[in-house]
Amino acid sequence: MKLSTGIIFCFLILGVSSQRWGTFLKEAGQGAKDMWRAYSDMREANYKNSDKYFHARGNYDAAQRGPGGAWAAKVISDARESIPRLTDLFKHGDSGHGREDSKADQFANEWGRSGKDPNYFRPPGLPDKY
Repeated sequence: MKLSTGIIFCFLILGVSSQRWGTFLKEAGQGAKDMWRAYSDMREANYKNSDKYFHARGNYDAAQRGPGGAWAAKVISDARESIPRLTDLFKHGDSGHGREDSKADQFANEWGRSGKDPNYFRPPGLPDKY
């Protein structure tokens, strides 16, 4: 736990080097809220083949906040993709179970963070509310 906290702290310092702490932290908080909103919408929609869209949308919205939002989106996305890999490893061994889906999720995460349109991943028929 101490190692992961240290790593996150180092990334935070590197990300804030050219910006005031207050602004960066505000953007990071707003970006975390954007990520939570996308996750909540994904759960509410419960729509087949829509997870990549919500990954891209959450990262896109967070990154639009600025460097702090982009940093929060990356940290949250990386953590989200790492945890299932660990649990899959215990459940299935090193069978590759879930690895391809995780790569596809990370592609959608990076797509959104880079400012590209998340609607690229939008499945046909997903309600306009999302």
